[in-house]
Amino acid sequence: FDRASVCAVYEREERQQKREEVEAMLTFSDSEKSLVADLISAGQSHLFAGFGLNGCPNGDEPAADSAHALLDQLARLNRSYPGGIAKYVSNGKKLLEDSAKGVNPFEGLTPEVPAGERLQVGNEKYLELEAKGVELMGHTAFVLVAGGLGERLGYKGIKVALPSDIVTGKCFLQLYIEQILAYQQRSGTGRTCELAIMTSDDTHKKTAELLDQHQYFGMSKEAVHLIKQEKVPCLGDNNGSISVNPDNRFEILTKPHGHGDVHSLLHQSGLAQKWKEGGVKYVVFFQDTNGLGLRILPAAIAVSSEKGFAVNSITVPRRAKEAVGAITRLVSSDKSVAPMTVNVEYNQLDPLLRATVSPEGDVNDESGFSPFPGNINQLIFSVDEYVEALDVSSGSVPEFVNPKYADETRTKFKSPARLECMMQDFAKVVCQQGHNAGFCQMEDWAAFNPVKNNTADAVKKQASGNDPASAASAEDKMYQFNAKLLRMYGAKVEEGAQRAVEGVNITDGPRIIFSPSFAPTVGDIKAKLSCPDVRISAKSTLVIGGSNVSVKSLDLDGALFVHAAPASTVEVNNLVVKNDGWMLEDLKQGEEVPEELKIRGYKLSKNGERIVIVEEAGTTVVSQ
Repeated sequence: FDRASVCAVYEREERQQKREEVEAMLTFSDSEKSLVADLISAGQSHLFAGFGLNGCPNGDEPAADSAHALLDQLARLNRSYPGGIAKYVSNGKKLLEDSAKGVNPFEGLTPEVPAGERLQVGNEKYLELEAKGVELMGHTAFVLVAGGLGERLGYKGIKVALPSDIVTGKCFLQLYIEQILAYQQRSGTGRTCELAIMTSDDTHKKTAELLDQHQYFGMSKEAVHLIKQEKVPCLGDNNGSISVNPDNRFEILTKPHGHGDVHSLLHQSGLAQKWKEGGVKYVVFFQDTNGLGLRILPAAIAVSSEKGFAVNSITVPRRAKEAVGAITRLVSSDKSVAPMTVNVEYNQLDPLLRATVSPEGDVNDESGFSPFPGNINQLIFSVDEYVEALDVSSGSVPEFVNPKYADETRTKFKSPARLECMMQDFAKVVCQQGHNAGFCQMEDWAAFNPVKNNTADAVKKQASGNDPASAASAEDKMYQFNAKLLRMYGAKVEEGAQRAVEGVNITDGPRIIFSPSFAPTVGDIKAKLSCPDVRISAKSTLVIGGSNVSVKSLDLDGALFVHAAPASTVEVNNLVVKNDGWMLEDLKQGEEVPEELKIRGYKLSKNGERIVIVEEAGTTVVSQ
């Protein structure tokens, strides 16, 4: 034998030994075999090249740990998606086919103005509904969608850790929990309200740490449930081929599926069913950085109760063609299909109206706004109908796909696509069961102050006539909500001058914060402050906390902080406070400050204040 022949024999023997070792280590469990078979049947055999199933071309056997890592990832993705990955691929093929053909998802549907209630926050009708809704708050479970980081804002942390305002420094998660606890106490039911928080790989650990560090902000640990969403596989072509990492073929490329996953998580975890069996009547879904969102809930839940809404979308007025989704009733030409009251994106609503109702499309009515109210992604579900829809669908939400095509043939993608779903679209599933849905509209100033944009994007939004939705504008709305209500009820509250901070317009005072323990409802503000005897200057800062505080007479020109412990009663009467106060000071160019201040463009300058903290039991009168 020559040297080459001997080497070849040894190489073949070594190769065979390696193959046998690898295949011996790749002992699939029954569930793995079933998953692999399902995926091969679904056209995904490329994922398993070299597994000993289809041969080992070019000697490319997988290392056992890499192969099992791939199978573990696939099993995790399979468990998290209703119906499994094969169902995901099947749905993807259909949606990609429709996308390539340009299929109209609204074919055969006619838009109508939905049923609903348009409220003016603070008037008598609103207060009547709010009073009715307070008791129902004790029968409500809350779901916070918190899967996002604040990187888009210029903040590296989780968004629920952002301060909602810099006067109190309360982060959004603390604010929300305090509001829920205040409703729990005020409802008089003696029930415990529960909170589910949907997290992601990006936010789960940090959210858990935030809760642990602050003892769950006073809420029982057993009442808080973290439910983590998984991502979904990317699809590389119109055939629905699952994409792998180009640098590691044993790793599936994944992307977020969207906040619609919250429904399947509530179903899979059994939480929704548990809530129903435990006497919960409503489930409220809300966003991570809308500080005003829970303030108006009692009135909205009363609307759900009075009108029998299985789904109630909280909305704000929107102008025709404004770049905001619109709550719309869709009626099918097929009479066997139940009408749906759902969100329709603004760029879909106008052409749909033109094609079916009027050549004018989406136009303002006599109110100056479109009759189709603006969606803010805050929903109230009646728990009976919600659980029924979960059982029918396993929490699966109607999906969409938005591939970026490489050219006009629509056959190749610029980058892998994925299916997406939105929380609000579960209303379609509920409506398909024949249930009633509608909306409750509140004014923008009272219900919607999200933190969504960095300063540069906020300035552009503002220039186009839209809410800048920045950290600065959202904080300003928190202060002005309370100031406006005080004026409504007769208080003499000066309005600060408008000024721009890095191009974003805010009102230069006063800064008024009523903690949830003091005034969880609008009616509390009217009842606990004798507004005709309250004067507050524009430069002032007022913070009140504690359930047993009342203000009979106050003249404030500066900063005042009043807090009463639960066993304490505090009456502010004939109090005059004058000091240099707390002011918002613009940041200097290049000034080093924490990110939560940098994204606002200002910091707090504390020049003088009066602080009243009462911890002893009994009644304390605070006066000059």
